[in-house]
Amino acid sequence: MTHFLGTHQNRLDAKGRVSIPAPFRAALRALKGDGGGLILRPAHTHACIEGWPEAIFHTLASSLDSLDLFSEAHDDLAAALYADAYPVEPDKEGRIVLPEALVSHAGLEDGVVFMGLGRTFQIWQPEAAARRRAEARERARAHAITLPAATLPAAGAAP
Repeated sequence: MTHFLGTHQNRLDAKGRVSIPAPFRAALRALKGDGGGLILRPAHTHACIEGWPEAIFHTLASSLDSLDLFSEAHDDLAAALYADAYPVEPDKEGRIVLPEALVSHAGLEDGVVFMGLGRTFQIWQPEAAARRRAEARERARAHAITLPAATLPAAGAAP
């Protein structure tokens, strides 16, 4: 599996460690050959932590190359992307230490929720995660947001 799927709740221990859900660890292992570890950063638009596989984060960040190196726009985006980004490596049990700045940004205490977003994931305070999922579903319904039609394999056919 190379996508982060589902919503999983875990506990944050006194040392700031949390176990990455097993399905997310499997996705990270599958992506390991594409660039290594995991980057955590504060979300721009929500009080949560974003989890980026390193290769996907670097693909996003490479867009900075299109901006003038000495421009204010480049400096602002570089600061927003890199200054608060933390590379982390899970231990043997699949735990990571969440940096205090990110814990504070997301308002985390004991419980945390990992929300899969496909290529990335987010870490939320549980009640905030439930509100976010409800808001996203409602906004998608209200705006009739859909995806372009895709050709799906026939039943029983190999993907």
